[in-house]
Amino acid sequence: MFKQDYLYWKMIEKLQLEGGYRILQLSKSNNEIWLETTQKNKPRIIRILRHDLDWSNWMQRDMEITAGRLEQLRKRLYVRKLDALNIYITTFPPVDDWKFRLQDPLVAGAKGHTTLHTVLIDSEHLDTGLQEVSKFVQTDFKLDDSIYIDVETIESIKREVITVANKRISNEKQVFQNGKPFFTYILIAIQIIMFAILELHGGSTNTETLLKYGAKENFRILNGEWWRFFSPMILHIGFIHLLMNTLALYYLGAEVERLYGKLRFLMIYVFAGFVGSLASFVFNANISAGASGAIFGCFGALLFFGTAYPSLFFRTMGPNVIGIIIINLALGFMIPGIDNSGHIGGLVGGFLAASIVHLPKQKEFAKRLGGLAATIVTVCALLYVGYVVQPHSDNPQFIVQTAQEYIEANEIQKAYDVLLTAEKQGTDSPEVFFYLSYTEIKLGKLEEARDHLEIVTNKAPKISEAHYNLALVYVQLQDYEHAKKAVEQAIKVDPENENYKELMNEINAMENGSL
Repeated sequence: MFKQDYLYWKMIEKLQLEGGYRILQLSKSNNEIWLETTQKNKPRIIRILRHDLDWSNWMQRDMEITAGRLEQLRKRLYVRKLDALNIYITTFPPVDDWKFRLQDPLVAGAKGHTTLHTVLIDSEHLDTGLQEVSKFVQTDFKLDDSIYIDVETIESIKREVITVANKRISNEKQVFQNGKPFFTYILIAIQIIMFAILELHGGSTNTETLLKYGAKENFRILNGEWWRFFSPMILHIGFIHLLMNTLALYYLGAEVERLYGKLRFLMIYVFAGFVGSLASFVFNANISAGASGAIFGCFGALLFFGTAYPSLFFRTMGPNVIGIIIINLALGFMIPGIDNSGHIGGLVGGFLAASIVHLPKQKEFAKRLGGLAATIVTVCALLYVGYVVQPHSDNPQFIVQTAQEYIEANEIQKAYDVLLTAEKQGTDSPEVFFYLSYTEIKLGKLEEARDHLEIVTNKAPKISEAHYNLALVYVQLQDYEHAKKAVEQAIKVDPENENYKELMNEINAMENGSL
């Protein structure tokens, strides 16, 4: 009896100290223990049961129950496959035939992703059993027969095992206590102050106000306002936007700051916000603002934590973090107006920043150097696409955005040149033709404007402004018949528009005056 108890605790001790395993669970009676490792080429989970077996059918049922519990654990750990080792330490083997039950591993789960190998160690098969276990865990197990085994010897090993386990638990707790939130609260205060400033100077939903205080706008960035890569992360569009991002920063930022410490957190947050704005600059031509990119950077930092402490990550926050990321990205793709490119950019930026600064007390210079190299390549690639490729691309959205900026600056000729170049390159975008016709009207090129507006009304008949502008052009060309048809289409699309009705009355009056 003492020998089996001694072997039970000695095996646990050796797996802890030499095998790289940590205790997952210890039963109240101390006769069953589950251990885990993240080392490759070893069983992920080892379950050891100190129990005197009588019948092999009891062992079979216990193996099946254990395999089911392992399958549930596999799902919680988010791993594709789970290999486990089940060890029975018994004084005597079952009285009936039992060896055939251990010949093949037990497989669990609909797709057989969980595999359970079982080894039985008893007085008769002690050396054979220990050799089998040694093969699985790549650690040499031998029982020293010269040691006198009594209750005190067993209790001493047991105390050592529990001491090592408690020390590991204490070390794991320290991972989450590398600093109290400080910059999180400062960033929240800055967001709220900036929101108040926006509301007092035109409103947080006013485009001109947002642009004045630093919203991301591609044309202005291309013209030297690089600081717009950073300023959007402290601006928010409307109270709900501010509220959601402030709550996310309060909970998520505080957690990341506890994990990484104050300065590391600040670096991760700011860099993630920058990469989020940079990704938005490259992939989204619309004006944007908000701390979402930086907040997704916090998610990226937590994912990096998961690569450094995979077991701890999935036992604590992992499933929730991954689930929230998936839900938010899915909503970003489904709901119009959400800048998902900024979210993804922030997520990547946070992961990269975390790989450079790494976690406290983790030197890992080679990995940090690799993270720095990946970061430089990523940022340089995005900057190249944004500053070099994008201005010369045939992306209709970017072309229209550029033309709009020129039009707002009253540089009609420049807008016309940009749009005309797009036409020559073969664009078929109704928006490009619409703005091209607008510049042609301003430049007195009425016949060209007419031709382009006819293209727009054919390709996108629901754009009422195109029909209206076409009617205005026909009026200036004194083609009242076609003008009347065009304005009728405009009224058909938007029957409540008073301007369209007034133009119809004017055309009718012109027709009557010309008769």
